[in-house]
Parts: sequence; C-alpha cells; structure tokens
Amino acid sequence: MSDQPHAPHTDAPAAPPAVSGPSTAPPQAPAAAPDAALRAEPRDPDPGPYDALLLLSFGGPEGPDDVVPFLENVTRGRGIPRERLKEVGRHYFLFGGVSPINGQNRELLRALREDFAAAGLDLPVYWGNRNWAPYLTDTLREISRDGHRRVLVLATSAYASYSGCRQYRENLAASLAELAAEGLPVPRVDKLRHYFNHPGFVEPMVDATLAALAELPEQVRDRARLAFTTHSIPTSAADTSGPKEGHGGGGAYVAQHLDTARVVADRIRAATGVDRPWELVYQSRSGAPHIPWLEPDICDHLEAVHAEGAAAVVMVPIGFVSDHMEVKYDLDTEAAAKADELGLPVSRAATVGADPRFAAAVRDLVLERAATERGLAPARCALGTLGPSHDVCPAGCCPARTPLPAAAGTD
Repeated sequence: MSDQPHAPHTDAPAAPPAVSGPSTAPPQAPAAAPDAALRAEPRDPDPGPYDALLLLSFGGPEGPDDVVPFLENVTRGRGIPRERLKEVGRHYFLFGGVSPINGQNRELLRALREDFAAAGLDLPVYWGNRNWAPYLTDTLREISRDGHRRVLVLATSAYASYSGCRQYRENLAASLAELAAEGLPVPRVDKLRHYFNHPGFVEPMVDATLAALAELPEQVRDRARLAFTTHSIPTSAADTSGPKEGHGGGGAYVAQHLDTARVVADRIRAATGVDRPWELVYQSRSGAPHIPWLEPDICDHLEAVHAEGAAAVVMVPIGFVSDHMEVKYDLDTEAAAKADELGLPVSRAATVGADPRFAAAVRDLVLERAATERGLAPARCALGTLGPSHDVCPAGCCPARTPLPAAAGTD
C-alpha cells in the first residue's frame, strides 16, 4: 500500500475479522525458481503500442511546512479541523516533517530508467502523485505536451483494494478530465496488473526476510515466528476488493496477501530447514473506532505471541512497496517499542524498494501487456496458487461508496 497518513478515514467503507495464515496451511507445489520464472519467455523489447510509463504513487511531505497542507490534500472533503491535522501529523514531525516515500520513488524511477536502458527498452518513465508534488495532473499534462498518447501506469500498490487500485483509477480519470477541459490531447491510460505474486516482487522479500532472521540472536533464530504485515482497511472494503465473484471473507485483498505470505514462508522454510509459525497481521489503522477494520494489529499480535511463549518475531511488511512512513513509524518505532517493552526480540525485513529484480519485473509486466495489446499471448509470470491478475479491472471491482468516473477499467 502507499504512504497513507494516520488520518481519520471517516468516509472509508468498513472490513472481515482477523484473518491469519498459520504454518499448518496445506502445502503447495514448489514455486518456480526466480530466475527461471522471470525468464519464462524472452520478451521482445517492443513497448508498442505504448509510448510512456507513469509511476503513480501517494506522495508525501518533504519538510515541516508541507505536513499540514499534505494532510489537507489527503483528507479533502472530510471536514477535519486543521488542529486535528497538526495532531495527526506528529508522526511526520518526528522525522523532520519528511516522508521517505518521495525519495524512495526517485530511487525507483532511477532504477526503472536504468533497467529499461540496459535492456534496450525505449520507453520514457514519468512520475506523478495523488497527494503531493509532482502532482498527477501536472505529470499527465507534461506527458500530453511531450506527445505521448498511450500510457501504461504502475501504481505503488501491489494488491487489489479501493485505495490501492480503484481510487488511483479515479484520480487518473479526474486528471484526464482536467486535460480535456484545457484543450490538451488526452492520452489513453492502461494500468499494469497487480504484481503481488510476480517473482520480481516476491524474491526480494524472501531475501530480506532471511537477512532479518540473521539479525536475531542466534539462540532464538530458529524459533522465530514470521509476522507478515500490511495496511489494515475497513472489513467492508476488504470484502468487496477484487472482482465481484471473489467478494466476501476478506475478498481479493486478504486472499492475495495470504497467498504471497505462503510463498515467502515456504521459501524461508526451504532455505533454513525450519518450519516456522506465521501469521498475516495488520497495521496503520486510522478509522473511527466503531467501524470494524482488519485485525489483529501488529502490536496486539506481539503481545499475544509473547504470552504464548514466542522466542522472537520477524516482521515482514509484504503489503508495502517501500520503507515509507508507515513502515518507519508503525513498525520501526511503534511495534519495536512494544517488543522492547515485552522483552521480545524482533527484527524487520526490508521492503522491495528499488531492488533491481523489481525494476526488471516492471519491465517484464510492461512488455507482457504490450504484447497482449498487439494481439499476442505472452507467458505471464506468477508464483503461488492464484495465478496472474487481470489486465483490466472488471465491473464491480473494488467499488467505492460514492461511484466516481474511473480510467483504465470497465467501469
């Protein structure tokens, strides 16, 4: 998920009770080796019909004076008083008013451009945000003026959900409408499929988890549990995530996270020879207390497993693309403080960030989609049991409470 601040989400739809994945989950067939999966088929480096890629993200403040205006953008229309926003912004002020997300997106932007150039992929890469500079509308205006007419979009959210997919599609539609009102040529935009189970997203997480295990004291390392974390969302939003036929019981949001967690846990077991308990847990809840959100919270989970006698925990933020504020504060600060209070050894795995394998995965997804648009049937890389996600969001996928026009989908 993106760098969403801890602001009241009073307009968010509500979600299922806690869903976790113990190590007793039925075994699955071993996933393909990462290199073999990534090179399942040599890709023609022809991006046609596309002539640009847009990196689309959440945005974040880059100084103390930016924090409240940024939060006003995030919460626009919710009627939240400015004084409340100053209180909400305390997490940013602890870090000098700077969210790491913009710097991390600059690193990813650089990694994508370098990977594309090395692979002979001639495709310019732009960057725009939902809530802070560079703003999405400004970037699309630049894309249009540069003469690009078919644009692929990479959102910094790997999973299906309203805030991680549909809302970005609504942002695209609103920005494109502004371009039309200005009399500018309006490019056609298509969104890359969800990449939660692409080898180039999963394999860096496996290595990061192994590295985090190695940080634990040797005497507790083999008894450490894995806590896979992601952003909590209202249970009703989880239930309606993904295509209609999968609604209910946490929807695609929970199913996709559980499937990815199983793949990572299986790889860790194969690498270490230790069958560890693991769970999917949640963080960063920000809604009104009376609205049910996905549980358990990571801090509650640490208390529970400590009471059960857990020797140590590795926190694995599989729901996040980069180490932005919700990772740095909710895990590295808040959860780490809870673990210290309990006397429970913990470590935290790094997110994918600008890992070269992720940049290569994006290139793979770009060329896969381009080939599909040209009428071909390219191999589609995916680990786990769910298979590759859809290219075009179907009608009823991740609906909003108040329907708004959305680009890059069927509704």
